[in-house]
Amino acid sequence: ANYAWILNMVSKLSQNGVGCLLLANGSLNAGGTEYEIRKQLIENDLIEAILVLPMNMFYSTDISVTIYIFNKNKKFRKDIKNGKEFIYRDRTNEVLFMDLRQQGHPYEKKYIEFTPDDRKKIVQVYHNWQSIDYKEKYKNQKNFCQSSTKDEIAKNDYSLVVSDYIEFDKESINFNYDEEMKKVQEKLKELFNEESKYKSDIKEILGDLGYEI
Repeated sequence: ANYAWILNMVSKLSQNGVGCLLLANGSLNAGGTEYEIRKQLIENDLIEAILVLPMNMFYSTDISVTIYIFNKNKKFRKDIKNGKEFIYRDRTNEVLFMDLRQQGHPYEKKYIEFTPDDRKKIVQVYHNWQSIDYKEKYKNQKNFCQSSTKDEIAKNDYSLVVSDYIEFDKESINFNYDEEMKKVQEKLKELFNEESKYKSDIKEILGDLGYEI
């Protein structure tokens, strides 16, 4: 797909404008036109944060997707946030990566949602990273978040895949694999049960029409 419309959207942000887009995870390291646009966004320092979401957060798809946060002004400035003064540190040429795939809680059995506490935790990490008190309030965390530079991203050929930056331990990797396989197992069970039902329905219909199988 051609992602030139992303550049158009970002270009329309105000001087201090912030924008978000929800994109498939494949966009994090896709080639071709997407690669060139991703490289341009990074070189122009327009991407502030990459947040990879858990699977099964949406009714329309069960795949994991990514939130891109764009920011036209990553320099030192003061602003009012929730009625209080907030001082942004200079985050020029930095990007925050967050892997949220192990965050959230079950919802309606087969879905995942962020509870108010989950959202508070995620937002707090993001704001601590932006804050003038960054060194006291923020720290990189295994399996969760990492602040990386444009130079590091360039050395990774402009990939935005979180595992290229966030440190993961073996226990987390194994746990993730087992969890994903369980989800696949449940999905296959559903599909096989549906297939059996459809076969039975088709046989019944054909039988009623006089064509037994």
